[in-house]
Amino acid sequence: MNFLSDDYQDIRDGVRALCAQFPDEYHRKVDADRVYPEAFVEALTREGWMGALIPEQYGGSDLGLIEASVIMEEINRAGGNSGACHGQMYNMNTLVRHGSEEQRQRILPKLASGELRLQSMGVTEPTTGTDTTKIKTTAIKKGDKYVINGQKVWISRVQHSDLMILLARTTPLADVKKKSEGLSIFLVDIKEAMKSGMEVKPIPNMVNHETNELFFDNLEIPEENLIGEEGQGFKYILTGLNAERALIAAECIGDGYWFTDRVTKYVSEREVFGRPIGQNQGVQFPIAEAFIEVEAANLMRYKACALYDAGKPCGAEANMAKYLAAKASWEAANACIQFHGGFGFANEYDVERKFRETRLYQVAPISTNLILSYVSEHILGMPRSF
Repeated sequence: MNFLSDDYQDIRDGVRALCAQFPDEYHRKVDADRVYPEAFVEALTREGWMGALIPEQYGGSDLGLIEASVIMEEINRAGGNSGACHGQMYNMNTLVRHGSEEQRQRILPKLASGELRLQSMGVTEPTTGTDTTKIKTTAIKKGDKYVINGQKVWISRVQHSDLMILLARTTPLADVKKKSEGLSIFLVDIKEAMKSGMEVKPIPNMVNHETNELFFDNLEIPEENLIGEEGQGFKYILTGLNAERALIAAECIGDGYWFTDRVTKYVSEREVFGRPIGQNQGVQFPIAEAFIEVEAANLMRYKACALYDAGKPCGAEANMAKYLAAKASWEAANACIQFHGGFGFANEYDVERKFRETRLYQVAPISTNLILSYVSEHILGMPRSF
């Protein structure tokens, strides 16, 4: 693992240059108007950043998850929100690693060029949450098609994506030996699906994060849209989920640096009682503590990504990276808004916007409590709690 000897400065410089074209005012207006940052995502795609994980023979940059995580980190550190586009990064590897050659040739070049977007993944359901093996959405083979029925929730970027990866049960839970068997993943053409059996209901929420509830009523999907082998979808989807957690960690690290950068500058300039408030240890220590936690989380992020890129097991590291980074960014957010005082709540300072955005990661894509349960059982060997 040589990540400590390479800070990927060329990638950082490139992403920072692009992000400089979209200053705080842009992201503030996108948030206020509750719209998708279309121009920003198009610019990322046009300059090749959204094709980072696509192999070179399909028009991509053939980079690893470490490099992809640096891209996400820099977007957030510049004041943006990678939540608008990170889906393509973690969904990409599921297709690259488990899709057929025909699927890769048909889809990946169009994703690299921006002709298509793969921003959505349909896994979570209202009655199962993170208990993924208990999902109730079914895919029944009929002739040369699969017929989908069921419901999904918290499915993001559906309205700004062309394709979605969908997890459904192809064999009833009662008929499999292991509960993780009998699940399959499919590529869904979103626009076609919305015409013939998929209903999309937006869910208004506290951040400008387009997310939805989906209803499937006899939606027909061609059998060639099955990714990999039928019944092995749970194993395949973990490819995307581990990548997702590592990338979310990187985004939180970017947020953490944004908060500590902003608050350090502010408290060094803001004077009360004839001296900078940053001269007080009561102000210094929470900021310093948050910065230390961001730096520590950063190391775990790199470890998780390096293991992923090497094709080694990384579930524990990806989960721990996400836990540490989300915790660090939240502590940094609290320090930042606290020491900005009333100005921290003013839209023009952007602190409240970033505060809302980073709070999400205590809950999603996996809650901190479930990560603790995972570590307790799978790493420390304690009895399973559920």
